[in-house]
Amino acid sequence: QVQLVELGGGLVQAGGSLRLSCAASGIILGINTAGWYRQAPGKQRELVAIITSAGSTNYADSVKGRFTISRDNAKNTVYLQMNSLEPDDTADYYCNSRDMFSGTNYWGKGTLVTVSS
Repeated sequence: QVQLVELGGGLVQAGGSLRLSCAASGIILGINTAGWYRQAPGKQRELVAIITSAGSTNYADSVKGRFTISRDNAKNTVYLQMNSLEPDDTADYYCNSRDMFSGTNYWGKGTLVTVSS
């Protein structure tokens, strides 16, 4: 059974930083694409950042230069370092991984990030 567990959300002032982590079991993040998505109240879920099995990364324009996605293969964990946070970054953040063999998308339950102005 695949599980993705996000940690690290919380309340932070604008300009502050947070680091989210996503620990996986039942799926090897190092050989699959993994990513972070977010969903703000009343809005659709959107891609924040992804990292491929080869280590290539891609970011939403809104977070480029502020957020960094990384992966620790030994811990089977993906991270999202978020700096210079803005109130518009307030959302539930979800970890995702797509199994390269089955094509199945797996999601965590999310962690709430709230940025106060």
